[in-house]
Amino acid sequence: MGDLISSHLDEGKREIITVRTSEVIGEFGRLYEQQYVVALFNKVRYDVEGGGGPQPQLLHRKVPLENKSIFSGTLFQYLEENKKWRNRFLFVPDSYIISYYDSKQAHDRGLQPKGIINCAGYRVLTSMEKYLELLESSLPGVKAKVGSSPFLKCATQFPLILWHPYARHHYFCVATEKEQQKWNAVFQDCVRHANNGLSEECKVQTPAFTDAVRLYRQARGQYGTWDMMCGVPPQILANLVMEKLLPELRDLISPRLKGKLQERQKNWILISDAVYGLVQNQAQLQYEAIVQSCEAGRPPLEASIRTDMDQIITSKEHVTSKVRALVLPKAEKLLKVSIQPYISSILEALMEPTSRGFFEVRDVFFRELVDMSKNLLNGGSKEKLGEHMEKISMLAFHPVKMQGCYEKVEQLSLEGLQQRFDVTSPSVFVQRAQILMREQMDDAVYTFEQLLHQSLEGQEEEDLCKTIQKCQDRVIKKFDYDSSTVRKKFFREALLQIFIPYMLKQLSQSCSADLPQFQELIFEDFSRFILVENIFEEVVLQTVMKDIMMAVKEAAVQRRHNLYRDSIVLTNSDPNLHLLEENPPIDWAGEYGGEREEVDGEPGGDEGDTVTQKRRRMKQVVSMIQEDGTATALSCVEVPGVEDIPEEEGDGDSDTKSTSASEKEVASVTSVPQEAPLALPNGTTGKEETANPSMQEPVPKSPQDPETKLAIESAIQEIENAVQEEESEQNGEPAASPEPEETSSPAEQPLTLRSEKVEPAASSQNEAPAEPASNQEDKTGPLNPEEQQQQQQQPPPAKAEEPIAQPTQEEQSQEAVAVETVSESRSELQQTTADSTSLHHNDSGFQSPANEVAEEEEPQAAMATTETEAGESGKEKHSDSETGEEDAGKGAVPAASQT
Repeated sequence: MGDLISSHLDEGKREIITVRTSEVIGEFGRLYEQQYVVALFNKVRYDVEGGGGPQPQLLHRKVPLENKSIFSGTLFQYLEENKKWRNRFLFVPDSYIISYYDSKQAHDRGLQPKGIINCAGYRVLTSMEKYLELLESSLPGVKAKVGSSPFLKCATQFPLILWHPYARHHYFCVATEKEQQKWNAVFQDCVRHANNGLSEECKVQTPAFTDAVRLYRQARGQYGTWDMMCGVPPQILANLVMEKLLPELRDLISPRLKGKLQERQKNWILISDAVYGLVQNQAQLQYEAIVQSCEAGRPPLEASIRTDMDQIITSKEHVTSKVRALVLPKAEKLLKVSIQPYISSILEALMEPTSRGFFEVRDVFFRELVDMSKNLLNGGSKEKLGEHMEKISMLAFHPVKMQGCYEKVEQLSLEGLQQRFDVTSPSVFVQRAQILMREQMDDAVYTFEQLLHQSLEGQEEEDLCKTIQKCQDRVIKKFDYDSSTVRKKFFREALLQIFIPYMLKQLSQSCSADLPQFQELIFEDFSRFILVENIFEEVVLQTVMKDIMMAVKEAAVQRRHNLYRDSIVLTNSDPNLHLLEENPPIDWAGEYGGEREEVDGEPGGDEGDTVTQKRRRMKQVVSMIQEDGTATALSCVEVPGVEDIPEEEGDGDSDTKSTSASEKEVASVTSVPQEAPLALPNGTTGKEETANPSMQEPVPKSPQDPETKLAIESAIQEIENAVQEEESEQNGEPAASPEPEETSSPAEQPLTLRSEKVEPAASSQNEAPAEPASNQEDKTGPLNPEEQQQQQQQPPPAKAEEPIAQPTQEEQSQEAVAVETVSESRSELQQTTADSTSLHHNDSGFQSPANEVAEEEEPQAAMATTETEAGESGKEKHSDSETGEEDAGKGAVPAASQT
């Protein structure tokens, strides 16, 4: 490969590259120095006079991704050196510059990556067909034969290709469609972030740079939006050079390329990448020299501006009036004929997909908070809140969860208008809208964090859901207001970017010859701060700006797409809210004891290496894909998403989390307040079925509870007394009267007191058993009439509770039917309750497994048996059978519950 580059890029061609780069950067530098002074004047004037739009309601996070990484995982990469596919571990840090390694261990040990990918200017392709279409345009004039195969054969049917018009292409593939969707979202986020490289905080350098690039292209007849205005300034300048240089080199090199078409295409990509690297290095050095020169002369210029501010403004207004008199009639005529008929249609084309994207951002934010509230409602605490907030705090930077929002804006289409107004593609507007959506999401999340953290100080855990609801409502209102403001500003800027280049192109032909005469009206001392060319563009902008403002204002008055009027001010705005913006970042996991987030590196390597330690400390926004150690198959686990790609738990703690979720739900059941029982057809109650529909059976208190311990001891004592009674009856001795003891309610009976098989209880917790057990421990059947008569003749022992009549065999058969009715009613009630509550409960792991429900039935049966035995040990059969029939029909209440 080195031979290929060296053979085609000899000294002569390298000299051509250097000369063309110096020419372009030199012309750009002259324009930059002029625009730097104008931008400095505008900045100082703005600082003195003030101004600006409406105050945003949401807070803004200064360093959103501190100690965070975006994603890491393993996939296949095509190596051009040996033409093979190999496993590669990719790591995406907070800078969004992708690094790839031989393995995850190499990354954890802090080794140098095999390569890095700066995604500025790239496009992410998910099919070979789209890639081949773009590839054929790289060498125009060279046609392939029909049926010729490409030089690249993908290892799977799910490719991921990073395509660039000048730089090297990168080829990846994964095993499943979900993996492809997830990696596509991550790569798209990297491209989006890298394309937004110019900082808006630089009030002088950024406008000077953009104006210089725009004026350079306009001087060569290239008006309209430019897709390659992406990346940092050296990258943009390299793109500017390659526009002129690449066609010249292609004409020199392409005839000398040998081999089939696929080989020539592949070799040309490598040569173009080498040229692009050389141009970028030279552009960076020359641009840095230009910036340093301008910054060195800034202090005296700023002092001069502040001294002569009024005279400069007066001189500029005088020249502006002269230029307006020349340009305004022609501009208004052009505006009326070629611009005004299209403003409303273009605005509608911009508003609909953009507003859908912002609405989706609002819905995603709202759903995340609702899910958190549901989970906290089912036995949550501040520790659980910390876990949820750790994830929500990075919601705006989660590529997969935000992908659904971004896709709404990708439907933006300006078809039919691109040729008329010289708009190459809507990608410039799409990426700008997506960046604004991410900023709005992060502002909403950050504001919610600060409000919630402030509200939780001194709050009890019982008020968590109410506090979350109040903060959520406040943030949603502020988001709606800020979303309207941001969208209206975006619409105005987008319409200007569409119309202004078209108007400048049309008016320059008739006005450019008359503009130099107005330069004589400017004093020489002020000539650096006032440029006639800039004034001409300002006049054109003011001409069309009035109609654009009216169109956006009309849409806001009509509340189209939920746009607010500029005069609307929130009545519940918080004047002191922005004081929270100065607070340090909130460590939810550390402050509230939440679980530690998954880090992207395991311990290993040199412990003293600060880089390695930093890698271990970094938390990942998206769940990492673990390696399975295989080299022949893709070691990718299905990873998070929204809707069809659900966010998944960590690999090692999924069982633990599901178990803890069930334990949380059990804890929530015990804290449910006592409610009136539901009446069933046979007179029983359905309280235990409705207390917690997900568990379907009440859960006794833990044995560690003091009341439960007392209940267990009381039940054991009653059983011992019953055994003594039976032994004394067999020996013909009177039974000793047990001392009255405080008994616990049936709901507090122990889980299991006997190991033998027992009949399940037929009644609810608040009823006595319809069929009491026998006094003999080894019998479970009913007593015969002779045994009943013998017991009636025995002297009544001292008792501590009211007697309950023993039902006859006929009554027992009737109650057996009642037991079946209760079971059927209970199952119907459980099904109805489960259906009605499924809409109000989260389905993410808080339902108890079926085996847990089965395990709960045995303790319930044992508990009911214990109640029966405890009642039998100290009672006497009533002699009046009518009383027994009445008690059996009504459902007698145990004496323990009465006392």
